[in-house]
Order: sequence, then structure tokens, then C-alpha cells
Amino acid sequence: MFADRHLTRMEAIIRDVCRDFEADLIEFNGENNHVHLLVNFPPKVAVARLVNSLKGVSSRRLRQEFPDLARHYYRANKLWSGSYFAGSVGGAPLSVVKQHIEQQNRPG
Repeated sequence: MFADRHLTRMEAIIRDVCRDFEADLIEFNGENNHVHLLVNFPPKVAVARLVNSLKGVSSRRLRQEFPDLARHYYRANKLWSGSYFAGSVGGAPLSVVKQHIEQQNRPG
């Protein structure tokens, strides 16, 4: 359901939310139905709180700015599912993680 224009705007929204949490969005990319983020955030921030804010703010703003997304969430007034995956990459080279995110099949 996401096109490149949705993902481009979503990246800007997510950067703003990260800034509010004193976090850095290192890498962003997405496919038509999900996104991948590499975020560096301080240990004082709970990952669940950050993710809930990222999903809540992006859902609200994207639904306001792109009414065409409405056909994908008409049964529930939300854009995201309640689930997410968060993994720690403290031991992996960041270049490998960034490469994985960059190689997602972003829609045109």
C-alpha cells in the first residue's frame, strides 16, 4: 500500500519523532507493506515507547496527508498493526545492517 511518496514523507516524520527522543535515524527504507529502520537511541529510552510513538505519529500524519491510504485501513482507524520487531545490532557491523535496509524492494 505504500508508494515511494508515502515512504519519503514517512522518513521525514520518523526523523522528527526520533529527534524528540534524542535518537538518530541512521537508515530508513521500506516496501509496500512495511518499513525497516536503523535507530540509535539513548539507553534511557524504552524501545516500546519509541516504537509506539513512531507508529502513532506516523499513522496520524500519513492518514491526514494521504487520504488515499484510507482504503487500506478502513476496518480500523490505524495504519500499523500492533506488532513490531526490534533487534539489537551491537555486535554486527553497522555497514552490514545499513546494506540490508538499503536493499529493500522500495516501490516506485
